[in-house]
Amino acid sequence: MWTFFKKKETTEEEAKNKGFFTRLREGLSKTRNGLAGRLDRIFRGRKEIDDDLLEQLEEVLFTSDLGVATTQELIESVQEGVARKELDQPEKLREALKAQICRFLDIPDIPHTSPAAGEPYVIMVIGVNGVGKTTTIPKLGHQAREEGKTVMFVAADTFRAAAVEQLQVWGDRVGAEVIKQKQGSDPSAVVFDALSSALANKTDMVFIDTAGRLHTKTNLMDELGKIRRVAEKRMAGAPHEVWLVLDATTGQNAISQAEIFHKAQGLTGIVLTKLDGTAKGGIVVGICHQLKIPIKFIGIGEKMDDLRPFNASEFVDAIFG
Repeated sequence: MWTFFKKKETTEEEAKNKGFFTRLREGLSKTRNGLAGRLDRIFRGRKEIDDDLLEQLEEVLFTSDLGVATTQELIESVQEGVARKELDQPEKLREALKAQICRFLDIPDIPHTSPAAGEPYVIMVIGVNGVGKTTTIPKLGHQAREEGKTVMFVAADTFRAAAVEQLQVWGDRVGAEVIKQKQGSDPSAVVFDALSSALANKTDMVFIDTAGRLHTKTNLMDELGKIRRVAEKRMAGAPHEVWLVLDATTGQNAISQAEIFHKAQGLTGIVLTKLDGTAKGGIVVGICHQLKIPIKFIGIGEKMDDLRPFNASEFVDAIFG
């Protein structure tokens, strides 16, 4: 997954990925029933694609949390296919929609800096409280550790003592060094010390946990901006990536959060958590299509291996059955 190296999958890892796909399909059952299930019902028994069918199709897509803009573009692509007589039967609509959604999800990586030789790869993890940042970071660290990387967690959410304590517990379990200071410390100072240590010890990966409180958006964004400036001052190019953690169960609100953070911080990727058991999995499509930000990882549970790299074709197969 990490952009600066590739590792061939072993047979054991291939089996693990197959097992994850099975769990992904199970976890997305509500989304699948809400989208693919309703599509099948409105297509069933239809002989032609008429205005009534298109109206029902638009309703299904919109209420599946794809978003207004994404739904509109999908409908327009269908109308164009009908006009060109490429789509002349309702049963062809399903595959056409599936193919178009897959294209929406296929977002190229956003250009970003890379570390110099011997320097750590630094990822700043941001997002509002409650989305799962402090539990997502250990899962990311676990994957990096499994790939033979040395890992550091930076407890830059100094506002919540529980966040620091939680990160330390996870760091001990994962085998990651945790850099922290007392509650209320300047988050930027924690990051500066962490990067100094990572450079000295030639750590491979650094994950920065940040505060997510939204008592005012301005204060939060100012704090994140300061962290980035201090990181850049200590190590040119850091942080190399900024990943936003989103809770899939929030539906359309996730797009609003992504827009705010992307405008202020320039995101390079998104980690989408809590996809298991939600009917709002369609939000993945809306985020990719509207914001052109790639989904890096998706989470379908609490276990370490329940966070996996996002695969567009697997996701589409899981929601269409």
